[in-house]
Amino acid sequence: MSLPLIAFIVVAFCWRIATVFISARHERALKAHGAIEYGALNSIMLAVFHVLYYLSAIFEASLRSGNQNSTLSIVGVAIYIAAALVLVSVIRSLGDLWTIKIILSGTHRLVKSGLFSFVRHPNYFLNILPELIGFGLALNAFWTPVIGLPLYLIPLTIRIRQEEAVMTQRFSSYC
Repeated sequence: MSLPLIAFIVVAFCWRIATVFISARHERALKAHGAIEYGALNSIMLAVFHVLYYLSAIFEASLRSGNQNSTLSIVGVAIYIAAALVLVSVIRSLGDLWTIKIILSGTHRLVKSGLFSFVRHPNYFLNILPELIGFGLALNAFWTPVIGLPLYLIPLTIRIRQEEAVMTQRFSSYC
């Protein structure tokens, strides 16, 4: 595997770890003020699938040893960066409400600004799915997206349904 791809992997992992720390900080503050978590088991499943997807793409790329399509890698990195910028936008829109879990407090507000005014779940459709596609393409890992994305869609679909149910119950204007 080339040095630029290794650097990309390291940066991608650091980025994701940084977002987990942001989420954990927000989660602690929300729960300290009585917030309740929903779908905890599925949140764990999503995290496991996310890590397994990354590891699978890295493993698949390591088997290619030198046969990388640099144009495809550049496209993948560009998609990954765009997805990361979407996540920055989502975090800015939600502020201290953003976590990687479904957590609602008594003072939770419904956010309809930023990307939320255009897409119901920008974090899932404009960040996570493009991030995974970009990561796979950057590493020229073809089987990981083909097999991994449909598998990832199982807990992601469950997450979206859980979030929809909680938000509909909490906010009459959510529908």
